[in-house]
Amino acid sequence: MSGERATGRLRPVSSASLHESITADRQTASSTDPKRKMAPAEFNTAMAHFYRGEVQRSNTWRTRLDTTTYWAVLTAGATLSFTFSSPLSPHFVIPINSILVTVFLVMEARRYRYYEIWASRVRVIETGYLAPMLAPDSVPRDQEWASHLANDLLTPHFTISVWEAIGRRLRRNYLWIFLLLALSWNLKVYLHPVPADTFELFLQRATVGLVPGKLVFIIGFVFNAAIFMFAVGTIRLRKATGEVLPRHEFSLHPLQRMSSWTRAAATSGGRATVRRAKRARQRLRGGTSGEFRKIDITQTPERRIHVSETPDRVIK
Repeated sequence: MSGERATGRLRPVSSASLHESITADRQTASSTDPKRKMAPAEFNTAMAHFYRGEVQRSNTWRTRLDTTTYWAVLTAGATLSFTFSSPLSPHFVIPINSILVTVFLVMEARRYRYYEIWASRVRVIETGYLAPMLAPDSVPRDQEWASHLANDLLTPHFTISVWEAIGRRLRRNYLWIFLLLALSWNLKVYLHPVPADTFELFLQRATVGLVPGKLVFIIGFVFNAAIFMFAVGTIRLRKATGEVLPRHEFSLHPLQRMSSWTRAAATSGGRATVRRAKRARQRLRGGTSGEFRKIDITQTPERRIHVSETPDRVIK
């Protein structure tokens, strides 16, 4: 010991000690096998944190969606304010702004595809995990949601196509912006500097540089008509889960069961809910005696605490 400290050298490791250390590490690794069965409390804690994380992700991307819409509305408002501020203001600023709004639409569709990834996971957890906990008698338990969620975590993919995302965002927000820009362009060309008496004068004012006004009018008409036809043609594309689409044919059965259960609850007028509430109050009060019963959740159902006639005295 003293000789080793004086020379500053490490002690040589024998083959036996090396073998023993490797064997111990292997035994430690085998003792902490990750394939062990998870306790219900651990599973519920993990699912709670996972649900909170997915909700936070979906909210973040939803905020980015709103930001892109704000950009489109702001640029459209600034363009119209500049165009109608003076009769000498050029009208071709409005078509340029239409191209810019189209770029914003494509950007928002891309962000919407990412948003749908997290929103679909949240929807699966709500319909497959939380719904059976809230209504255990009405919603049968199914492990298909867990398999679907595990596969999505291992191999993540977009739940909505590009065309469906563009069509959905176009119908929700951007179609009205394009309609406003088209009407504003026609109004600008017609009014300034003085109202046009004939359609030939209108086309003459629509001229942009070397491009004749007739061609500009045709391009604008084809552009807006194509946008309208695209918005109508993509209505049937419904591959995404969405937040409030109960009638959508989702790939998981719990969502369909929740839809039918919701419709049944709405048609029954809430009578079943009232009956369940009355039975819960009766169980809490101990039947017809009117005494309140204190339940020990740590004990098994066979060893629960019963209350005597005096509420302050509890007898096991």
